Amino acid sequence: MAELLHTGRELRERLAALPGERGVVMTMGALHRGHAELIRTARQRVAGTVAVTVFVNPLQFGPGEDLDRYPRTLEADVRLAAEAGADLVFAPAAEEVYPGGEPQVRITAGPMGERFEGASRPGHFDGVCTVVGKLLQLTRPDVAFYGEKDAQQLAVIRRMVLDLNFPVEVVGVPTVREPDGLALSSRNRYLSEQERISARALSRALFTGREAAPKGPDAVRRAAGAVLASAAGAEPPVELDYLALIDPADFTEAADGHTGEAVLAVAARVGTTRLIDNVRIDF
Repeated sequence: MAELLHTGRELRERLAALPGERGVVMTMGALHRGHAELIRTARQRVAGTVAVTVFVNPLQFGPGEDLDRYPRTLEADVRLAAEAGADLVFAPAAEEVYPGGEPQVRITAGPMGERFEGASRPGHFDGVCTVVGKLLQLTRPDVAFYGEKDAQQLAVIRRMVLDLNFPVEVVGVPTVREPDGLALSSRNRYLSEQERISARALSRALFTGREAAPKGPDAVRRAAGAVLASAAGAEPPVELDYLALIDPADFTEAADGHTGEAVLAVAARVGTTRLIDNVRIDF
């Protein structure tokens, strides 16, 4: 089993006794095969210690979002982390991460955090940056691993590390999908059988858009949009929040003549569950 630690003091003492390179995978728990892939990737890359953090960060949840509903499955999380190759699981209480209560000083995500997911969830990325900054200080990794499914989160963290001179390498790990194409997410458990069928339209739209890439960015947007327009009439319907082709450097809309890497991203609600997904495209 991976060693389970709950306090910063325990973590510091344990890490001090473990030589070599350090890697970290940060999670909010309810671990699934996508998280296992992150941990396996870390284990393959890092010769020393792989730590997994499990912390449901209240700063990331806005009014009406599912903080209390978010699943807590620590015992199962520790098992999965150990099986995937983690050495340590750090699962602190909120009082450990925020010892002064709700933090008065935070890291802001700036303009990158106000677009797309940030527009739908104001303040979300400030919460992400603040907790990631704190967990980087606590775990002191050489390499940190994040899933590409949360594309804007990955872009914001990369920019934070660059702008604030955190001495850590950020590695993105490709999205893990179900056989039907649905991106793995802790929120998938909230979908009914019929909602899950409707939700497949998200990945179908992204794959269809990617196939149109040789014709340019405009064709990508049109192809993906056509799939989602059809899904709006499904039962239950896919209620689109946004579909966007994005420059990952600053998370702005990619221009029609964009060259290089882009992210085709979608967010939609199926029933009461909000889902996000994306694919990377090289023009």
